[in-house]
Amino acid sequence: MNSNDIINIFFDFFQKRGHKIIPSSSLIAPNPSTLFTAAGMQQLNSYLLGEKDVIKDFRTRHLVSCQKCFRANDINEVGDERHHTFFEMLGNWSIGQDKNGNYFKEGAIKYALEFLVDTLKLDKNKIQVTIFKGEGELPRDEESLKIWQKNGISLPKIKEFGMSDNFWGPVYQTGPCGPCTEIYYDRGEEFGCKKKSCGPNCEYCNRYLEIWNLVFMEYEKKEDNSFTFLKQKNVDTGIGLERLTSIIEKKETAYETELFFPAILEIEKYSNLKYQEAKRNFRIIADHLRAIVFLVSEGILPSNVSHGYILRFLIRRIARIEILLNLKEGWEKLPVKYFVDFYGKRYPELIDKDKKIISIIYEEKNKFKKTLEKGLKEFENQCKKFEKEKIIPGKIVFYLYQSFGFPIELLKELARENNFIIKEDEFWEEFKKHKEISKIGSEKKFGGVGIELAKNEKEKEVLTKYHTATHLLHSALRKILDLTVKQAGSDIKPERLRFDFFYDKKITDNEIKKIEDLVNQKIKENLIVKKEIMPLEEAIKTGALAFFKEKYPETVSVYTILNEKTGEVFSKEICAGPHVKETGILGIFKIQKVESIGKNTKRIKAILINN
Repeated sequence: MNSNDIINIFFDFFQKRGHKIIPSSSLIAPNPSTLFTAAGMQQLNSYLLGEKDVIKDFRTRHLVSCQKCFRANDINEVGDERHHTFFEMLGNWSIGQDKNGNYFKEGAIKYALEFLVDTLKLDKNKIQVTIFKGEGELPRDEESLKIWQKNGISLPKIKEFGMSDNFWGPVYQTGPCGPCTEIYYDRGEEFGCKKKSCGPNCEYCNRYLEIWNLVFMEYEKKEDNSFTFLKQKNVDTGIGLERLTSIIEKKETAYETELFFPAILEIEKYSNLKYQEAKRNFRIIADHLRAIVFLVSEGILPSNVSHGYILRFLIRRIARIEILLNLKEGWEKLPVKYFVDFYGKRYPELIDKDKKIISIIYEEKNKFKKTLEKGLKEFENQCKKFEKEKIIPGKIVFYLYQSFGFPIELLKELARENNFIIKEDEFWEEFKKHKEISKIGSEKKFGGVGIELAKNEKEKEVLTKYHTATHLLHSALRKILDLTVKQAGSDIKPERLRFDFFYDKKITDNEIKKIEDLVNQKIKENLIVKKEIMPLEEAIKTGALAFFKEKYPETVSVYTILNEKTGEVFSKEICAGPHVKETGILGIFKIQKVESIGKNTKRIKAILINN
């Protein structure tokens, strides 16, 4: 039985019990307060809160899925027996209550045992579970305790834990949450620590592997950290496919299963080391390659902000481990192809993407490697200077960050490996100082446009028009080319506008005409431009584009360009302004030049006629 079999058996099991299969949502989180989808329930958050009607949209309250997930918070743990950046989560849901047999705790526990024991034939005697013991204002989960006992799991195999282990959520700062009961599988004494206290959540070993989390969502967490009962009760469960596959295939970890090992063997061919000699480094490089495959398939490109920052960090970490494993040139081609071919069977968006992915890895990795070796030597020199204290000051950390492009996470990792610590609080103080120094230049590059430098009122009026036209152009690019288009910078002068953006394909003459026509159409429609001032976090939640979050103050201006009659929004961005009040006064928009100014970066120069 392989991972595809497990998914199909899981779907079949729940379909026979009235569940509807829903496709995996994007890895890019639907709520802008978090970067990535980290659990299957994120796409269902509104239904779990009762804000949207699950019956209207799905015709059932029972759903099942295999969700693509990405978690960066445990990135430094990757390479051990349990952690991954990208992973897949099998889940089933029972949302809200009605008279049609909706299930809650009893049904969820019954289905879990039926699937694991009766369907997958796992040994019931090796199953142990945990429940919520109660904490603060939240009571002990007595109901789950009784249900497990009723289903043949005796008390010695039921452990109790508090909020940190057995209370799930919310994914965002507020939202649906509740106590959970987790199912662990005892892999045997050979995986254990031999301590008498060993059991689920053992901090010394991985004998008891958590495979399924049953979350009983009955609370909503508020902004003041209080809890109220939800309008409805929900079941939200998740099985880590990687962990379950390792149990089914009887492997030490998921890295030895079909999910990773064929790719690891391909990497091994290019190294003078074997997997058994450098397990952690082989695991990290395989994990990160798989994650990169999925991030790039979402249209994410390496950058210094947001999703692109995480992608860049993964590639740079690979570049460093490549040196440790002494990998020969071209080693990444075959493992990337393996992941694309293997996962393309269940995620068609990956098919034929291997060449593009390899190209992005190669370009970013080799660009970074030019400074990596110099940076590593400089890091060693700094370690010698502070050998006695074993502490690297924040100013030195910032110097390494700024001069050699080392992400702070990589510097923390290097410090740990050398038994050093870094003064991270001092680093962020230096970072803040640098931001203040560069603020004026940044404002010009990223939205301030220097209108205050206009020679007279006429010139100021012209610059304001060009600034508004830039927003129309940005939105048109995203609508005609791809929603992954992201601003890289802009420059406005009285005679023209210039707009730089990230895009990895060639722009055709036909596309240029469509972009130009769409901007002129919106000028002709005389859309209104509305300004609102609000907190940055609120602005992002409303859907305002914000590609330079580290450049913005806590309170921002949001400019929305919309059709007043229909309410249809054409553009919504955080910006320093100013803008015209109506687009009809802009004149005719004409693109003069489109050019490539670097890897995956394009530049458009345009003018307004009769402005």
